[in-house]
Amino acid sequence: MSKYSGIDLHANNCVVVVSDEEDRICCERRVPNDLTRIVALLEPFRAELAGVAVESTFNWYWLVDGLRAAGFEVKLVNTAA
Repeated sequence: MSKYSGIDLHANNCVVVVSDEEDRICCERRVPNDLTRIVALLEPFRAELAGVAVESTFNWYWLVDGLRAAGFEVKLVNTAA
């Protein structure tokens, strides 16, 4: 069963959620804006993770670039659209 992640990015922390195809939450954590910690949180789900959605806030660059470099499929999302 595929899983999906959404990351709500703030100035100094983010909320990472992983859910399954039936919208059941598998993981929901607030973590500091630290790429190593975010990747570690997503790592147990990597094999099943279809993609990671990141909102296009003023500071999204480092997170999207870092997750892509770590091999995750990342979509930048315009939450206003």
